[in-house]
Amino acid sequence: MIWYTVLILATGAERIAELVVSTRNARWSFARGGVEYGRAHFPPMVALHTGLLLACLAEVWLLDRPFLPWLGWPMLVLVLASQALRWWCIGTLGPRWNTRVIVVPGLPLVRRGPYRWLSHPNYVAVVVEGFALPLVHTAWITALAFTALNAVLLLGFRIPCENRALAGVAAASAPA
Repeated sequence: MIWYTVLILATGAERIAELVVSTRNARWSFARGGVEYGRAHFPPMVALHTGLLLACLAEVWLLDRPFLPWLGWPMLVLVLASQALRWWCIGTLGPRWNTRVIVVPGLPLVRRGPYRWLSHPNYVAVVVEGFALPLVHTAWITALAFTALNAVLLLGFRIPCENRALAGVAAASAPA
């Protein structure tokens, strides 16, 4: 359980690094006339992602969840792969990457890196991490709860909001 706790704390530290990058990038976007969309769904997303980390620890420690190598090792590989995908997205978008939905008018859609194949590759990383991180140490209740709540937020609010925001970018950059 100690190593799992270290993994969760490292994931929390990585989240803080993301927020530092996101804050810097938000300033960059707003300085260039960026417009934010979907501000109302952002606090529930922060709460859900914070809750994921806390629930992972609580379920493992309070319910004495075991580490099952046949499950834990493959899930750890998925967690690491999701982190790699997330940072590939961050690197590809550069200063345009953000934890919020901020669109800078006049900038074209990014169609390189993982965005060549997927519209929302960062959300693939979020979904994979959301079930894999708890299952590293058999926290199946957390995996199920986060996956369900995350699906509601992503499919019901975040992705439609982002698609609406980016639709204006795509329309503005389309040939006449």
